[in-house]
Amino acid sequence: MQKAGTTAIHDFLAQHPYIALLRDQALHFFDKEEHFTGEPDYRILLGNFDPGWRWRVAGEVTADYLYYPRALERIARYNPKMKLIVSLRNPVERAFSQWNMRRDKGQEPLEFLDALKRDQEIGIWKGPRGNAYLARSLYSPQLEQVFKLFPRDQVFIIKYENFRTDPFPLLDRMFDFLGVPRKLGLKNEQRNVGSYSRKLTFEEREYAGGIFDEDIAKIEVLLGWDCGDWRFKTSISAIA
Repeated sequence: MQKAGTTAIHDFLAQHPYIALLRDQALHFFDKEEHFTGEPDYRILLGNFDPGWRWRVAGEVTADYLYYPRALERIARYNPKMKLIVSLRNPVERAFSQWNMRRDKGQEPLEFLDALKRDQEIGIWKGPRGNAYLARSLYSPQLEQVFKLFPRDQVFIIKYENFRTDPFPLLDRMFDFLGVPRKLGLKNEQRNVGSYSRKLTFEEREYAGGIFDEDIAKIEVLLGWDCGDWRFKTSISAIA
């Protein structure tokens, strides 16, 4: 999931001698239409990995695969036994982080609240390759698609907030999931950690929280999680 710790996950896993990951993180093989106009040439994918190296597991970290509807179907056709790692973040924080990234790049002229309203006016699912601040943060439809294509024991889902607080227990579980020995002495590179030009306002949290509340409830049922920390809470001082 974009803006949910994928760079950190990549950097940690890439330190394992039995895991081969691309240096540039995202290959975007399965979400590029030009690769699938005819019979896909998987040599483009496999050519990124040295067959003489000692790795046991090879992969890439492309956050768009979860969101882009055709990518998961293509992955399942390529290898129905593929294992997936998914990181989910507080949907309001994730959307705000994406907005900040696009603002820094000069790609988003609107303020955050106006950008969310634009997504609603256009239609949340209308532009799968556009801004999609809302659609990317509505996790239950994306996970339901994952579970239609892959057995649950092939999908490892982490909560970004837990991973950020203490990544190492979750990394041990990731290594177990991938079938490689656990590794000690991992370095936290702290790459791609940016600062926001401002914080979320009370109004923005309240508005966005109302959009995501129903989906958060679905995630709690789907995954058996407690996502109370993701919900908008009205402070006593705000209603006094």
